[in-house]
Amino acid sequence: MEKTISAISTANGAGGIGVIRISGEKAIETADKVFKSVSGKKLCELKGYTAAYGRIFDGDDEIDEAVALVFRAPHSYTGEDVVELSCHGGMYVTKRVLRAVLDSGASPAAAGEFTKRAFLNGKTGLTEAEAVMDIISARGAQSARAALSCMEGRLRKRIDSVRDRLVNTAAHLSAWADYPEEDIPEVNTDNLGNTLGECRTELNALLEGYDKGRIMREGVDTVIAGRPNVGKSTIMNLLSGCERSIVTNIPGTTRDVIEETVMLGEIPLRLSDTAGIRSTDDPVEMLGVERARDRIKKAGLVLAVFDSSRPLSDDDRELIDLLADAPALAVINKTDLPPLLDTDYIRSRLSRCVFISALEGDGADELERQVAEIVGASELDASQGILATERQRSCAENALRSVSEAEQALAMGITLDAVTVIIEEAIDHLLELTGERVTEAVVDKVFSHFCVGK
Repeated sequence: MEKTISAISTANGAGGIGVIRISGEKAIETADKVFKSVSGKKLCELKGYTAAYGRIFDGDDEIDEAVALVFRAPHSYTGEDVVELSCHGGMYVTKRVLRAVLDSGASPAAAGEFTKRAFLNGKTGLTEAEAVMDIISARGAQSARAALSCMEGRLRKRIDSVRDRLVNTAAHLSAWADYPEEDIPEVNTDNLGNTLGECRTELNALLEGYDKGRIMREGVDTVIAGRPNVGKSTIMNLLSGCERSIVTNIPGTTRDVIEETVMLGEIPLRLSDTAGIRSTDDPVEMLGVERARDRIKKAGLVLAVFDSSRPLSDDDRELIDLLADAPALAVINKTDLPPLLDTDYIRSRLSRCVFISALEGDGADELERQVAEIVGASELDASQGILATERQRSCAENALRSVSEAEQALAMGITLDAVTVIIEEAIDHLLELTGERVTEAVVDKVFSHFCVGK
């Protein structure tokens, strides 16, 4: 018999409500030891999906008033009997209620143990379970929508579609090879090649979606670069919504890298405001300039800032040369002043350009649109179901490799028996992705990343 577990399922802090979840065969019995309804009815007398109002006690001491929600197996989140005790929020009260529950026979839940039990009891698939933490950690509407679509099974449907085609193909190949005396249609290699090509295309699309989805979840390592006094710090403050960087008319004010994570529309940017790139004899500023150059080389996105009110300088040209192979957006700042900058030269070297006035806040919408296009977020349909974890990506990549190998083997004229074996390898990788064929070690690793109480 699985032990009955309990944990606080709400955030660690003060709030209007705190929830203590209990799950297991003795969940209702355990809750009855600490909860007394005002009606006098015990929780064991209640049907599933019903609630009772009462008070929670630790022995003879009353802790708080509460509402108890009863869910009976298998119609609960975990597939087991579940009771959720909702009391007033605040760490003192919720921890005291949890302690009373544990003293009444429950064991502390491990990280992710409730969702792990839901998976093991067949209440959710592995990809749907992994989406739970993505919803909790979502930074914006796009990433939340992507996680919700996975939790609702849309990613699973895409994977199952590929898997089913491969299973049907492998079954036909095996039957045709093993039962030649039966009236089984001969394998058409052209149709087989088309099926494998369609599966390869869909797996490629899944992997492309992973890269774009990761941007929405984790953000883009973004560097704001430019020579001194072009408005880098003003742009940093505009995007941050506060005075994060010091803004002065004195060149070289920013000596080191200043970092901040902001949301530009639906895209999290891990911003770095760097020292102005210029030739200098100041050893401290020189170190900052070198760090700026190093950050540019490693960045996922560079916002290269130029001053519209000043002619192009050698420092500007050096920055443009540094950006030859970098994903960059030229940001022409100070458009509220008379223009003197040679923007034609910048456009000839950098493919994307946006005009803004960071001081006035003009052009921010166009900046957002251009950034979304550069990082690929504008092409992402979060509702279709996308790969969300490195484990999922690895399984899909292995499946794609096997499908591609099967295509190559077919084209080379290798026996269909060998092609069947390779197709079955692809199926195994997809079954691992969905959790239908996965080791205990993998399951433990997946749920170890969850928070306690979920």
